[in-house]
Order: sequence, then C-alpha cells, then structure tokens
Amino acid sequence: MALYDAFFDAEIPHYLTRHEQGAIHAADGYARVTGKPGIVFTTSGPGATNLVTGIANAYMDSVPLVVFTGQVGTTLIGTDAFQESDIFGITLPVTKHNYLVTDVNELPRIIKEAFYIATTGRPGPVLIDLPTDIQAAEGDFNYPKEVNIPGYNPTFDGHPGQISRAAKAIARAQKPIIYAGGGVVIAGAHELLLTLAEKTNIPVTTTLMGLGGFPGAHELAVGMLGMHGTYCANMAMQEADLIIAIGARFDDRVTGKLSGFAQEAKIIHIDIDPAEIGKNVAVDVPIVGDVKRVLGELVKKVEEQEHAAWLAQIAQWRQQVPLAYIQEDDGDIAPQYVIESIYKVTKGEALIATEVGQHQMWAAQYYHFKKPRSLITSGGAGTMGYGFPASLGLQIGAPDDVVFCIAGDGSFQMNLQELATAVAYNIPVKIAIINNQYLGMVRQWQEMFYRRRYSSVDIQKSPDFVKLAEAFGAVGLRVEKPHEVIPAIEKAMATPGPVVIDFRVRLEENVFPMVAPNSAIDDMVRGDEA
Repeated sequence: MALYDAFFDAEIPHYLTRHEQGAIHAADGYARVTGKPGIVFTTSGPGATNLVTGIANAYMDSVPLVVFTGQVGTTLIGTDAFQESDIFGITLPVTKHNYLVTDVNELPRIIKEAFYIATTGRPGPVLIDLPTDIQAAEGDFNYPKEVNIPGYNPTFDGHPGQISRAAKAIARAQKPIIYAGGGVVIAGAHELLLTLAEKTNIPVTTTLMGLGGFPGAHELAVGMLGMHGTYCANMAMQEADLIIAIGARFDDRVTGKLSGFAQEAKIIHIDIDPAEIGKNVAVDVPIVGDVKRVLGELVKKVEEQEHAAWLAQIAQWRQQVPLAYIQEDDGDIAPQYVIESIYKVTKGEALIATEVGQHQMWAAQYYHFKKPRSLITSGGAGTMGYGFPASLGLQIGAPDDVVFCIAGDGSFQMNLQELATAVAYNIPVKIAIINNQYLGMVRQWQEMFYRRRYSSVDIQKSPDFVKLAEAFGAVGLRVEKPHEVIPAIEKAMATPGPVVIDFRVRLEENVFPMVAPNSAIDDMVRGDEA
C-alpha cells in the first residue's frame, strides 16, 4: 500500500495487468526487445508465487528482470502470517540473485546492485523481497555511484591466446559451421557475426533463441538446427569438421542423442558464462568472454576463405530437402501458409512473439527473421501462456513497430485475460491464433510414437475467440478458407488497437522435419517418407 501510494505521484509509466504471470511475461517481452531490464511489482503470498513460472522462464533464456515482491512485516516473517510465503527461498534456484530487505537504509545499494547483476555478464532475473514495514519506513537516500560485489566479476574480454587458437582452427577447417545462439542477440554481436561469416564464407545455423542474430534470407544461412531444424542445418552440423559455437549452450533440443552428435568436429565455444562451456559436450577451444568483444578480436585475426566444395554440399542439402507443405486453393488452411502470409504482408519487418507448440516451430521455420530482437519466444522453459502477455511488453518496448503474437488455441487460453490489459492501454498487438483444436505438439507425438492414441489433447470445446475478443472490447476476425488469410492479416494491420484473428487450420498437420527422442540429429523424420 505504501509503495503504490508513492506511485500515485510518480512519473513512471505503470501497467496494471490482470494476472501476475501476465505481468512478468510482459516485462520479459519488454526486456527482450529493448535490452533493458523489465521491472515487476507484486504483492506477497500468491502474488509473489504467481511470478515463479515467469522468473524461471526468464532465467532459462537469460532475460534481465528486476522483480519486487511484497512481504509481511519483518516481525511477522516465519509466523505463517496472512499471505506470507518464502519467495526468497522459493526462487533461489531460478534467479541470478535475490534479496530480502531488512533495513531501509540498505535499499538504495540493493537496488543499484540488483540492476547491475541483472544486466551484466549473463543476464537474468533478480528478486527483491520487500516487507511491508520496510516499504513504509523512511531512511537516507545514499545511492552508490559504483557497484562492488566481492565474488561477482564477469569476464568480458576473451583470452588473446585462445582467440588466436580459434583463428588458426578456422584457417585449417575444410567444413566449418557457425552455430549461433541467443548470446549473439543479447550481446548485440549480430553485425560482427555477419562480418565473420562473410569474411570466411562459413555457413551459419541458429538456435531458436538465435533467430534474427543472422539474416534468415542470407545465402550463408542454413536455418534453425535441432529437433525441428532444417535438413540442411542438421546435416551440416553432423558433417562439419569444425563447429564455432557462439553464445549457445548445446541443449538437448539442439544436440539430440549426445553420443551421436557431431562426432568428427572440433569445437570452438564462445560464451560469457563459463559454466556452459564443457557442460554438455567436450570443447577443444574454450573462450570465456562477452560475445561481441570476442568476435571483434576474432574478426581481426581470421583470413578470407572460400570453402567452395563445402558450400556446394550445403546447397545440395538445401535443394534436396527444402521446407515444404501443401496448400490447396479450396482445401483446409495449412498453418505454414498463415505464417508465410504474415511474413509476406509485413514484408518480414514485424516483431513476432510466439506461444509454445507447433505454431512456434512453424514460425521459426517460415518467418525469415531479418534482425535481432525480432523474435520473442520461450526457449529453455517452453512456457505455454508466455507469448501473448510477452507481446504486450514487446509492443510497449517498440511502440512504432508492427507486433504479431502467433499463438496456439491451447497456449492462448492460458493468459487470455490480458486482452483486458491490451484494450485498457490500447496496445495494438495482432494475435494470430493457429487454431487446430488440439494441443498440437502433444497430439503429434501421440500420433508418431503412441499409435494415434489421442489422450487429453482434444480442445474442440474452446471458446469462440471472435466473441471473446469482442467481449473484451477488441476486434475479432475468423478465417476459414485459404483465400481469406491475406485479407484478414491486412485488415488486422489496418485496424487500430488489438485484434484477434482465429485461423481455423488443418487439424492434424505435423511439424517436419523432426528428430525423434534419443536419435541423432541427422536421423530425421522428413514428412515425405510415404
């Protein structure tokens, strides 16, 4: 109460969401598009615990947040007081750092440290728990000019000797590939990555989080790799003699079965977090440091190369198994066609937020991201319900851009209450619901691995999304035929304020290629086997 009484007079933009999870996902979306920390306030108890999924999501994807939670008074802590929860202890595993404030005079230093920790090194969420008596207390405002935290000293500059070793390894390689992750985007190293790739003629594959870190339509781009990566990207990784991993973490969705991953390749791994290097795969040339600084030095040391034979092989793989789908003029709408149509109408310039599921993978495959921070999605945690509230923060952080939220009918229902927030603040996001009446990714696994025994994935009893949008005061559109897709997207873009488009797509479309569980990434189900 004391804090929000102060907000009454503060000239700070404040957005009241309809649920705490909506708030933290929105702050997350704002942070990803701006590079600035997102800030969240909640009350104690359930208000704080409702943030946990969003904090874990931000922690997995290295998103800078500063989260302020209410707490019972210091004299009541530990007594099971009304709306007391140990949010400090609950969030220890999913925060970069957290604080329980017991002295108001320490608050300026704590806040200074929290923002520093959240935004330096590998970014992440920091939580500050504020007891009610601390919120109401008065103290001297001594804001430190500098931060000095013993034991927290991120390494920014890569070791010169290791960078030289990397340059020599690149010079020797015949079949190198750059594997770029979200660290490229976070560090603002996209221009240096482009320079490195073009100077050395090395093809580039990106993770889901790295999309936009390298231009998707560039001749050296081979697309996303991993479980739903392109045939070309996965084959290139498996056949490479050198992998240059930049700001990526070799997670299981990328590597597939570890014992079958890139067995012939030497590995250079550049990352600001030393804990990631060597965690999942053995590395030949480890370089700890800020990706942008390391690439700045590496670009100076590498020489121009051709790799004609290797690039010819890359081109052959790309042509041999391209991404493809069937769209009949008078048939059901292919979900991939919706994504390609959004790309076409927006000329690839929109900022995209996604929920999690099949639609997320189709967006990664068929929207060719040109620039960094143009795809906002939940990677490590795979959080359904993330994309729509994140799109609100995305639009707030980039008010002059067109923002599309590509959602599944299942994911959208997890935080649809934030339509009220979008309408209240006239946040003009366009929500494209890829409505296949299933929890689509789970249904796909049940089709492929459980003999089509569709257990608890049918959600045909979902609400009428057009009426739902109208009930909240937004515009709702329904699209049932292929020829209606592009006009609906154009109408949504021409409509002020938030718009929900319900695309009724083919019910049992699958995402291909797909690497089955416990398989190597070159062992792909391509979808054309029949």
